[in-house]
Amino acid sequence: MPRPTARPRPTAAQLAYGSCTVIFSTLAMLLLSQTSSGAGIAVIACSALILGLLVAMTVPLPKSEPAAAGPRMPEQVPVPVRRETASIGSAESVRGPSAS
Repeated sequence: MPRPTARPRPTAAQLAYGSCTVIFSTLAMLLLSQTSSGAGIAVIACSALILGLLVAMTVPLPKSEPAAAGPRMPEQVPVPVRRETASIGSAESVRGPSAS
């Protein structure tokens, strides 16, 4: 039987943002909807929990150290290419002697 993979634990920031989102969104939706029925309160509470979970999961995780990513190759510096240029003397030898 394969072992389940370990999930990363939520950070303090994720817990704080998620909890604040649940509390404030529940209060805001209850005050704006002015519902007093049990079904309405249950729908608002469930939607606030889902919203808090989404907020907690989208909080950026701390970056890992660059050394853990593997060895880094040094940056390559472009080397200028030397171009051969034809001189006037070599152009005359290719054409041959001029007839005058």
